[in-house]
Amino acid sequence: MKTLVIATKNAGKLNEFKQMLGELPYRIVSLADFPKIEIREDGRTYDENALIKASIVAAKTGLPALGDDSGLEVEALGGKPGIHTARYAGEGASDEDNIKKLLSEMENVPWEKRQARFVCSLALVFPAGASLVESGFCSGMIARKPCGVHGFGYDPVFYIPEYGRTMAELPDDEKNKISHRARALKKIKKHLERV
Repeated sequence: MKTLVIATKNAGKLNEFKQMLGELPYRIVSLADFPKIEIREDGRTYDENALIKASIVAAKTGLPALGDDSGLEVEALGGKPGIHTARYAGEGASDEDNIKKLLSEMENVPWEKRQARFVCSLALVFPAGASLVESGFCSGMIARKPCGVHGFGYDPVFYIPEYGRTMAELPDDEKNKISHRARALKKIKKHLERV
């Protein structure tokens, strides 16, 4: 069985990838299996960051690597937090800290102006150097308070009008059909199936 390294230390992200790639003939591992690999995300776009992660991991492990860079873009905040999504409330901020900061900035924004979208860029890089990048998006609104226990990151405040629930209120199998990551991964899977 071939091995695919997910270039992340985020357990929630790894779990999602394992669920969504489950039927492919790959053993899925993460940076937790390669603790010495350090990555500095200094790209200016999601695509650049995803490629940085996957390229470093493929080069250091000799295995195909999948790099993910995701973000939340809120219209009322001019697209923030954007590529700084994970560190919105500062370096080492928890999901709770980031949500708190976002909700305080959105406090006086009326419901009809709370549109947002999750963005995901996935880069697949092979040790020989071949690479490709795919993107996925999921649109919604920023809820007034956190709701739900599933997922991670901003899921508890990302409300999806068609479902009448936040991303964190959706069961994993439902979320993994409509999320930004699922949509990007669907395109990547076609390449993995061909390899």
